[in-house]
Amino acid sequence: CLHMTFYHPCQKDKMMFRCLNFHRREQVRADEMAKFGRDSNVCHYNLMDTRVSRIQFSLQFYRRLNSSEFCFEIKNMSKKTKLIVGQTELGYLNKIDLPWKCIICFGDYQILAEVQEGESMDYFETDLRLAEEPIVQERCQPSLPPIPENGISSSLFPSQGNSPMETDENES
Repeated sequence: CLHMTFYHPCQKDKMMFRCLNFHRREQVRADEMAKFGRDSNVCHYNLMDTRVSRIQFSLQFYRRLNSSEFCFEIKNMSKKTKLIVGQTELGYLNKIDLPWKCIICFGDYQILAEVQEGESMDYFETDLRLAEEPIVQERCQPSLPPIPENGISSSLFPSQGNSPMETDENES
């Protein structure tokens, strides 16, 4: 089962997730590609937002060669928007294996994806949820001025000029 928790800061106002079936597991055939995007004719998982690509990304269920392990592969299908999967940025048509637990981001969208192991070869299940709070919390820390290599901040000595001075190593 692929558990996916969706968040967008404007979801209450714009209802972009209104076409997703939350809290109800759905079966997807193993040989089908699960597509997420704006186009309801192509995508099984529709995001009702004009800023979302017709097909934003796809998930492919597969079995590794010479292994009984099943995995998901995620592919960015958007020409306009980069897809961030965990710490990896994917451009158009780039794909990677979906980690067992990761955060998928594009635009203001945040999706927590968690893979639950199972035994089926014919299908996989999706379980979609809606998050009320952001999945990724921005850490706002005050920016401090950089400290030079000698460890002495120039702001401690306001009488000195701000431009660096060149010296010859033979000068004392």
